[in-house]
Amino acid sequence: MDATQDKRLFLIDAYAMIFRGYYALIRSPRLTSKGMNTSAIFGFTNSLIELIKREKPTHLAVVFDVGGKTLRHDDFEEYKANRSETPEAIKIAVPYIHQILEAMHIPILGVEGYEADDVIGTLSYKAEKEGYNVYMVTPDKDFAQLVTDHVKIYKPGMKGGDIEILGVEEVKAKYEIQDPKQIIDFLAMMGDSVDNIPGLEGVGEKTAKKFLQDYGSIENLLANTADLKGKLKEKVEASAERGILSKKLATIMTDAPIDFHQEQYDLEAPDFEKVKEIFEELEFRRLYENMYRAFAPKGEPVQAAAEETVKKVSPQAEQLNLFSSFDELDAATSSKKDIKTNDHLYQYVDSPKALSVLVRNLLEKPALAFDTETTSLNELEAQLIGVSFSYKKGLAYYIPMPEDKQEAQVLLDIMRPVFEKEDQIKIAHNLKFDYKVLHQQGVEVKGKLFDTMIAHYLLSPDGRHGMDYLSEMYLDYIPVSIETLIGKKGKKQGTLRDVSVAEQTAYAAEDADVTFQLYELFAPQLKSENLEKLFTEVEMPLVNVLARMELAGVSLDKGWLAQESVDLESDLKKLEQEIFELSGEEFNMNSPRQLGDILFEKMQLDPKAKKTKTGQYATSEDILQKLASKHEIIKHILEYRQLQKLKSTYVDALPTQIDAFDNRVHTNFSQTTAATGRLASVNPNLQNIPIRTLRGQQIRGAFVAGQGKKLISADYSQIELRLIAEISGENNMLEAFNQGADIHASTAAKLFKIPIEEVSKIQRSQAKTVNFGIIYGQGAFALAEQTGLSRSEAKAMIDAYYETYPRLREYMDEQVKKARDLGYVETILGRKRHLTDINSNNFVVRGHAERNAVNAPIQGSAADIIKLAMIRIDQQLDEKKMNTKMLLQVHDELVFESPISEIEKASKLIKTEMESAYPTKVPLVVEVGVGDNWLEAH
Repeated sequence: MDATQDKRLFLIDAYAMIFRGYYALIRSPRLTSKGMNTSAIFGFTNSLIELIKREKPTHLAVVFDVGGKTLRHDDFEEYKANRSETPEAIKIAVPYIHQILEAMHIPILGVEGYEADDVIGTLSYKAEKEGYNVYMVTPDKDFAQLVTDHVKIYKPGMKGGDIEILGVEEVKAKYEIQDPKQIIDFLAMMGDSVDNIPGLEGVGEKTAKKFLQDYGSIENLLANTADLKGKLKEKVEASAERGILSKKLATIMTDAPIDFHQEQYDLEAPDFEKVKEIFEELEFRRLYENMYRAFAPKGEPVQAAAEETVKKVSPQAEQLNLFSSFDELDAATSSKKDIKTNDHLYQYVDSPKALSVLVRNLLEKPALAFDTETTSLNELEAQLIGVSFSYKKGLAYYIPMPEDKQEAQVLLDIMRPVFEKEDQIKIAHNLKFDYKVLHQQGVEVKGKLFDTMIAHYLLSPDGRHGMDYLSEMYLDYIPVSIETLIGKKGKKQGTLRDVSVAEQTAYAAEDADVTFQLYELFAPQLKSENLEKLFTEVEMPLVNVLARMELAGVSLDKGWLAQESVDLESDLKKLEQEIFELSGEEFNMNSPRQLGDILFEKMQLDPKAKKTKTGQYATSEDILQKLASKHEIIKHILEYRQLQKLKSTYVDALPTQIDAFDNRVHTNFSQTTAATGRLASVNPNLQNIPIRTLRGQQIRGAFVAGQGKKLISADYSQIELRLIAEISGENNMLEAFNQGADIHASTAAKLFKIPIEEVSKIQRSQAKTVNFGIIYGQGAFALAEQTGLSRSEAKAMIDAYYETYPRLREYMDEQVKKARDLGYVETILGRKRHLTDINSNNFVVRGHAERNAVNAPIQGSAADIIKLAMIRIDQQLDEKKMNTKMLLQVHDELVFESPISEIEKASKLIKTEMESAYPTKVPLVVEVGVGDNWLEAH
């Protein structure tokens, strides 16, 4: 486009661009540290700024639909009736976009009763008459009907692609028509599902194009239906009236009641301070700089600090100059996109002498980011390929490690003082991995630890925490993809040893550089969000504890698992035969389609059986549970599925997870998976070992102690109930716990108004269900399903429960109000759970957020306490030089392996530290068990 042309008006179709921005980031939404989804705001604003920067329009306006019915609804009540509800993030976005546009002095337009299309159409028509070249900024094909020699569609590119400008010739070629106005007939014939324009029956895009070539317009087509044949003729004639209506609906008006006063649309300089204030709230850290550039006069520097640039090392990395100053480099201040365009100095160190110089410099730095490159993600077998360091934006060093172990050890010994320096901040992303890798090499990471992945998790627990994602999100920088160097994940993927040292340096040094920049960003945020104490006193000390647990691993009895697999296979065969006999025929038990046909076609167990989107009957567990009383076959099918899952997921799978390095299973405990603060166990998941059925519980028997040792299981008793009593201050519940009463029997006695000694097993069970259900916001319907009570009986029980424990109801209401006022709730240690949907107009979404507002502080506080206990126990075992090792954490339970000689001492220490991990009014009670395997100990 010739940017020198005068009088260029850009009219932006607001909602089209807002939705486009939202869906462009749907898989990787932008979330603020408080959990707010800003994808729509960012996408729209970024496109707007890029447009201004690229095109330098003389005049500009943004046009919105104002909501409510339009003139088209008078003609066709179902117009746009099929539109799904606007996503919550877009509803939140629009007021912010209005604020940004006002601060940028960009006109916001809209006319009641008319759509944005009509306003744009009218202004385009009037501006063209005033001698303007008009660009309609939209991806919507409907606007093609407005295109003339001076009115064009300006379609921004997707994912960095080129823009597309559609003039008369482009529209004619794209839609195979003779005149842009024929787009109206095109839409009238084929209809438009987006706007619910019905069109002619049986006419799609291909047929509509042919009709236009043959007849030119819908009116001419309908006047010559005699030329058509068969069913198509019948369909077109039968829908002729709606075809004419469709043309009216598809026609964009050019006479909406809005005037064109050109001075109102002059592009002016924004209120920079106001824009900056809004962007800071939204955490758009680099967008302000881009906006400044878009409006800065030619030749004016965006920032004075941008006068100096750094030396770029690309594509060839440079050797370290032993005589150069380490601090002569100034970090680049301009916003760049990737390693090819970003100012940086990445150097590799290839001699012990050079490394010694670097180490002396590194030891002087208060904070240091590091990263390790390895041959494997399994820390037990991984060999070091290289180590990188960074202590300043844009500056990093890479030390490639020789394959020869002795030569590698020489370099590690030179670096050892850096890693083991106590009074230095050590920064890494997913620090636990690097800690374990270096530990296996005989090097300990000491100092004040800072994991940028965990830091971001505390700031935004519901977000994504991968380094590449955070770099793009917060630094506007796209790191080098490992897959571009060594191939995609899979058996054929190589390692960094397969690429040149220059490429290794670019990739590894960049990781350290990005990590250091994220540290500089997140460290002050942790402080301002009052999360620094939780980070430094809980999450960071826990990293080393978890690393030692993972390295220790746990032993499995492979013989027992092998025999159990044989027994399960036999039981499954018997069950399968019983099911076939009950159904009257054999079928594939693992085919949901065949099972559904047997149950609902042949056996007619449910005349209103639900079907999936693919048309087969739904046979999920919850559906089958509801049918359990209708036929004996259901009980057998459910049991078959349970045993099959036990066999495939645990009995057969666990032996394959045994590490050849030490014949033990090594899980990975993630601190950044569960938004509540709970730890997660992956590869394999040892927190999911089944306990609900007797057969499932037996699997714990496969986890065994080593020779001369036993397992200790220490489990918090009813910790979440105790904490809800503690946090809410419910006196009746506090009194029961402080008296050591059976809380479920005590609750039952109060609910049924009987002495505690007269409480039956059924009544206690019902009270237990209510006690735990309340924490998770359970209603009468769910309680009725779980207890067998009627809906009215369940409701009466819940009402009686709140009468018994009145402070619980008050506490729940207070938590929901707090979430509405602040946007988050907190645990006892200040861990935040952001609840962006707490004010949603959708009652289902809002209800979920309200339940989280009640539950998150309880579940999160329990997680906080067991983490404190783990840290204290680990410290005590170390200080007392005991050989007892912590192996597993399963929510409220810790599992240890202890020499027989330490069992008594270790059991006492563990119980004491867990029960005193955090001061509470209600006693925390821990039950300790000992056994040769986990089942016996639990």
